Amino acid sequence: MVLKHNNQLPNQHFRKQWQRRVRTWFDQAGRKKARRTARVQKAARIAPRPVDGLLRPAVRCPTIRYNMKLRAGRGFTLDEIKEAGLTAKYARTIGIAVDHRRRNKSQESLELNVQRLKAFQAKLIVFPVKAGKPKKGDSEAAELAAAVQHKGGLFPVEQVYAAPEARAITAEEKAASAYMKLRYARSEARTLGAREKRARDKAEEEANKKK
Repeated sequence: MVLKHNNQLPNQHFRKQWQRRVRTWFDQAGRKKARRTARVQKAARIAPRPVDGLLRPAVRCPTIRYNMKLRAGRGFTLDEIKEAGLTAKYARTIGIAVDHRRRNKSQESLELNVQRLKAFQAKLIVFPVKAGKPKKGDSEAAELAAAVQHKGGLFPVEQVYAAPEARAITAEEKAASAYMKLRYARSEARTLGAREKRARDKAEEEANKKK
């Protein structure tokens, strides 16, 4: 190796027991099996309730950058629960997540989540708290006997894309120039003050002539 100029001498440290600090993943298969076993045990523990847990609302992601995407939220608002004909206290007992802090900013989100709640209620089978003591709102004995634990996603949130309707481009649209529209708008914004001053001076001049 040829050394040139006033550079630092190479002094790499290769004897620092780096094997101890290497991240390995030899237990990948074992962890996969442990996760599967835990899922099976949880499903048996919470049976006959759904494996996916509580029902969650469909919400928009925050900020203008991500708000075109729908995702599962933390819980339903009190307004959504009320519109679906439920109470917050009862909703929590039948597997519905409630978030008292969230607010509905639009009618669309309110209607969407009320629809989710009603669809959930239509398929819901409510077991009595104590065996042999049915209460108001509990399902019939035939439904209880036919109940099966739901596996997989519980009403997964689906993306809704409103694509524009296809149509033919008109001759007027073809002749229009977006570039020129922008230039005219920019020019009007730049000369707005001067045009207003000119109109004001002209009105004052005409008023003085009438005197």
